[in-house]
Formats: sequence, C-alpha cells, structure tokens
Amino acid sequence: MSSPEGFGFGGGPLGDLMRHLARFFTGQGPLNWEIARQMAGWAATGGQPEPNPDPLARVRLEELLRVAEMHVSEATGLAPSDTGSLTAEAVAPSAWALRTLDAWKPLFERLAAAMAAPGAASPAAEAETGPGEDPMSRLFANLPQVLGPFLLGLQAGSMVGQLATRAMGQFDLPMPRPPSTAVLIVPSNIDGFARGWGLATDDVRMWVCLREATNLAVLGRPHVRSRLEELIGEYVGAFSPTTTAIEERLAGMDLSDMGSLQAAFGDPASLVEELQNDEQRRLQVPLRTLLSTVVGYVDWVMDSIGRRLVGSYQPITEALRRHRLEDSAGARMLEQLFGVSLSASDYEKGQAFVRGVLERAGPEGLAPLWKSERELPTPAELAAPGLWLARIEIDSGQAGA
Repeated sequence: MSSPEGFGFGGGPLGDLMRHLARFFTGQGPLNWEIARQMAGWAATGGQPEPNPDPLARVRLEELLRVAEMHVSEATGLAPSDTGSLTAEAVAPSAWALRTLDAWKPLFERLAAAMAAPGAASPAAEAETGPGEDPMSRLFANLPQVLGPFLLGLQAGSMVGQLATRAMGQFDLPMPRPPSTAVLIVPSNIDGFARGWGLATDDVRMWVCLREATNLAVLGRPHVRSRLEELIGEYVGAFSPTTTAIEERLAGMDLSDMGSLQAAFGDPASLVEELQNDEQRRLQVPLRTLLSTVVGYVDWVMDSIGRRLVGSYQPITEALRRHRLEDSAGARMLEQLFGVSLSASDYEKGQAFVRGVLERAGPEGLAPLWKSERELPTPAELAAPGLWLARIEIDSGQAGA
C-alpha cells in the first residue's frame, strides 16, 4: 500500500495538505479503521443524537436473560457460558456497531488483505508521474491504491452501522464472537420493533434473550466457534479480485461528482458476485452445512422453550421472519462477504435434519451433536440424518470398546 511519502509531495502548504489528504485516504493497512468506525457510528444513528439505554430496560433484560439461560441449560444440557452467568449489556445502536466492528475486525482485515490491489503503483503510473509532477497528479496516478483502504473502511462501517439500526442482540447474524459472559442487547430496537408490530415489549425481550442464550450455548462451544472462524476466514481470504474488475468501476468515476462514487459501487450485491470464485463456492458447502445445523438446532430449542415462556411466541417469530426480509442492502452484503448468507432451503435442511434425528432417536439423539468437531454432520449427513446417527453410534461403540 502506498504511503503518503510515496506520492512525492513537495514542501510548503500544498505539500502538507496533500500529505494529510493521502494519509486520510490510505490510513494504516488495507482498511482504514478510523473511517470505518466513524461511518459505523454515523450509519447507526443517521447522524442524529441518540439517548442512552433506559436503566429500567437494562434491569428487566438482566432478569429475563437469567430466566432464558436457566431454561436453555435445562433443555440442552449446554451452558451458554463456561466462565459464569450471562449478563445483559444494554447498548445504543452506535455502541453496538462499534463493538461489533471490533469483534469482526480479524475477518474484515483478512477480507481487506485479500481484496487489496497488489503493489503500490503500476509501472504505467510511475512512468507518467515523474519527480517533477505536481502532488495532485501523483495522487490521482495512484488512485486505486489511495482509494482502496478508504472505500473498504467506508463500506465496512456502513454495513455494520446499517445492521445496528435493526439489531436486537448480538446474533442477528450467526457469526462467532470472542468469548464473553456479556450479551449485547439493543433495547431501543427491541422496543421499536414491538411498537411497530403491536407486540408486548416484555414478550419480545424474552424472545430475544432466549435466542441469545441458545446461540451462545451452541456458538460458544470452543470447537464450534473455532470451526466457524476457520471456515469464514478461509472464505473471505479466498477472495481474489482481478484489478480490472475494480479499475473498470473506478474508470467511470467523475471526481467532480460525488454521485459517481455511488454509481460505481452502488450495487454491492453485483460486485460481490463478480468477485466470488470457484474456491469460495467450494468452501461454502461445509460452511453452509455447519450454519444450517446450528440454525436448525436453535430453532428447535427456541420452539421447545419459547412456546412455554412467551405468550405471543408464534406471532413474534413470524414478525421477526418478515422483519428479516426487510434487512438493508448493507446487512445482506455482509452476509455475502462473510459467506453466511443462508437461503430458505438452507434453513429447511437444518430443520429437517433435527426433525429426522428426533424421529429416530428422540431429544437424546441430538445430545452428541455439540460434543466435538468429530460429531458435526457432513453435507451428506445433513441431508440424511440416519447416516449421521449410524456414524455416531459406530464411533461411540468403538470409543467404548
């Protein structure tokens, strides 16, 4: 990545200005984190002041989370946390965005490194901009390298900030997070959702607490978290964009018209589709298999407990399903970039797998599922739960021999 000094800026006020401008755009590394954090905060609030979470809401969420944790532990035999009881950390959308950006920083950095244009400046640019060229010519000659970290930081912050406007807990996307007993919950988004759909606020809070505790019980298993991190990391690291794909979009930009930036990168879904390759499609098979298994199991646990604890469980579940269909473009692009975008078919496969195990072996048949990485189903076993049960039974028999 080009450094500000590499642009050949001279002395004087103009040289200082250009150096500051270049430093602003390039930042450190392939992604400008200062820009990402600023954009995440702005996108989460729309640039408007936001109130602090209501202390009474925090206290109530703490109570409900303790109830959820107890019921999830009893139903699954899994403790949502091995290091202590869960605590509800009530946050505003902007704080959720910044904390989430930090939690996913390793993945964003791996993604940025994979997508960064190689080298500092092209030979053509070096030939066209000799030592005597003015600083602005130098800056524009290195435009792809200059804009890369800025645009990636801008996009990362924007996507996470958009997600924060609708997120209720920390597992709106089935993404692993660093181990912690603190659960991020956004009371303002929960309350707004409840009002918008005419639902009891306390019921929605209980539903969210159950989802968070159940996801933690599964995604908090060390082998599940490490396997997910490995698969997602391999997927984002496999991006191999050709410079021509980016340069073709940059070539049409009119630097005097900021609207041209939106025109060049305004269809993120198509850009991700252009950048995806065969290796990533191969990696998505085991990744989607694991995610389908997780969501299928979480849905079963939620149904088993939620119908008893939440009076309006079914209406909330249906409302949240529709709510998800209205996710912003930024949230959908995040799913695509990390490879965690699941189709209706993926959800159905996970639910069918769990049903198949229950029909053949009852709830006890699901118990080995989260024992170790060895017990996680293969793609073939996800489609045929009888195969998985047969393998687990054989493995258990060999272990006991």
